[in-house]
Amino acid sequence: MTVRRLDPILVDRIAAGEVIERPAAAVKELVENAIDAGAGSISVTIAGGGRELIRVVDDGAGMTPEDLELAVERHATSKLPDGDLFAIGTLGFRGEALPSIGSVARLSIATRRRDAPQGSGLVVEAGEKGVVRPVAAAPGTRIEVSDLFIFTPARLKFLKSDRAEAQAVSEMLRRLAIAHPDIRFALEGEHAGGFDWPAEPLGEEGLLRRLGRALGRDFPENALRIEAEREGFRLSGFAGLPTFHRGTSAGVHLSVNGRPVRDKLLLSAVRGAYADVIPSDRHPVLFLDIGCDPRSVDVNVHPAKSEVRFRDPALVRGLVVSGLKAALAAAGHRATSTGGARTLDAFRAVLSMGGSGSSIPRPVPEAPGWSAPAPMAASASQSGFSDFAAPSADARAHLAEPSPDALDRPLGAARAQVHETYIVAQTREGVVIVDQHAAHERLVYERLKAERARTGIARQPLLLPEVVELDPVDADRLNAAAGELEGLGLVIEPFGPGAVLVREAPSQLAGGNLQKLVRDVADALAEQGQISSVPGSLERRLDHVLATMACHNSVRAGRRLRPEEMDALLREMEVTPNSGQCNHGRPTYVELKLSDIERLFGRR
Repeated sequence: MTVRRLDPILVDRIAAGEVIERPAAAVKELVENAIDAGAGSISVTIAGGGRELIRVVDDGAGMTPEDLELAVERHATSKLPDGDLFAIGTLGFRGEALPSIGSVARLSIATRRRDAPQGSGLVVEAGEKGVVRPVAAAPGTRIEVSDLFIFTPARLKFLKSDRAEAQAVSEMLRRLAIAHPDIRFALEGEHAGGFDWPAEPLGEEGLLRRLGRALGRDFPENALRIEAEREGFRLSGFAGLPTFHRGTSAGVHLSVNGRPVRDKLLLSAVRGAYADVIPSDRHPVLFLDIGCDPRSVDVNVHPAKSEVRFRDPALVRGLVVSGLKAALAAAGHRATSTGGARTLDAFRAVLSMGGSGSSIPRPVPEAPGWSAPAPMAASASQSGFSDFAAPSADARAHLAEPSPDALDRPLGAARAQVHETYIVAQTREGVVIVDQHAAHERLVYERLKAERARTGIARQPLLLPEVVELDPVDADRLNAAAGELEGLGLVIEPFGPGAVLVREAPSQLAGGNLQKLVRDVADALAEQGQISSVPGSLERRLDHVLATMACHNSVRAGRRLRPEEMDALLREMEVTPNSGQCNHGRPTYVELKLSDIERLFGRR
């Protein structure tokens, strides 16, 4: 078979298949060109999900007639002034977007430099370039793409519905808008969920306002500032509190030098940072930008420019994980403000059912079986909070005045325990409801982690070693991990087929149900699987086992707490990292503002 050179237009269409696989990709290329041209305002209009019309208008630098002539030629670009492929400081660089689009659609360009008396226009249809002509044009560039893929009908078959394609355009544009808050972005078109976001001033305040528009108005008050540097890499942005999570990863926004990416390394780092504080089936909400020397990252590894390759991936991953973990730990007991709103919504639903036979139980003062905690502000160290051996009262009401000092604390003064499960505390501005088991589970877990990091987890030998019968597979799994478990304070050894012998247990878990503990640890090891080569996988596996252990020494729902125990729990939560959520990522408390409660009952 004879080798022949392909027709240039066919070459362009092949390139279009790599770069422009759907309308959103065409919009992305055109908008990135506008950003690189220094635009302060970018407007996008689409019709038919983008296949009928894409219009991008910007107020950037514009082009001269000579630039316009070259812009639609293959491998022509203004973004590599010195030809160095390893120092790309712009968003676009391939030099294929305009000729690729022009080969599979009708492309019309009108452009004008700000100092030019008139603009220039050019039309490309099916790869055939027209003549550059003078046109009336505002400063900047206006590009229209109509009948996308009309000359490659096979590509049309792979497109989704107009709604799906429009939503893909919207999502792509939102990601660019988040990465460049100093530019106005506007989108209109059917099914696109149009928006018009003004340009924001550079800096944290402007970025947070843009994130509030893109990620939801509740995001700013539930966001943590992220700022970290390491060996020439700078991490910045905002990350949502662990309890501010979503069911998909659509709320995870990442960029490298202002280039939005969906990079596997970075996504893995984010998951690793949140693994200890968020449910495994939920995802955080955040925006992070990694700034670095362009020579430290290769952006030319993916046709759609959605992935990058770092020269030192371990360094970048470590920066992301440590930066996020530091911010999450510094947040301490903070939980999302939306928890209180959800609680109030639940109350409203119950109140609205008042006429259908349901009733709201009212507290009975001085009912049998209740005791009122004395006003006090006990510290964790004074209260002996970890001693739960003694019997305690069920505090169902609190008639004594709370300590003023405790009222000023973030989690307030304990006023009651209801259903032997929830602690009700009073603050200056409202009410806090704490899930005692979830909160104490996190406290025990954080103690164990801190102990492991400092000196190793203290162990207590058992007077009589305990035999635990297991499935043979689980027993083998435990024995294989015996070294890891010893570092966590649990010393086991084989005891015949399908059994292990427990000789020592963590001191903090002394007196617990070792049979159930060992079985749950076996389940945790099975869930985590084998240790992979991914950085941090061993630490995550050990943390997962520790979290399982912590659950066994936590004060349970149904456990009556003494007044001083309740106050001590609140005080310890206030100084413990990540205490706003339990080991499974659920909130440990909700806060109800007094003003919201008053509105609930029509007092405002």
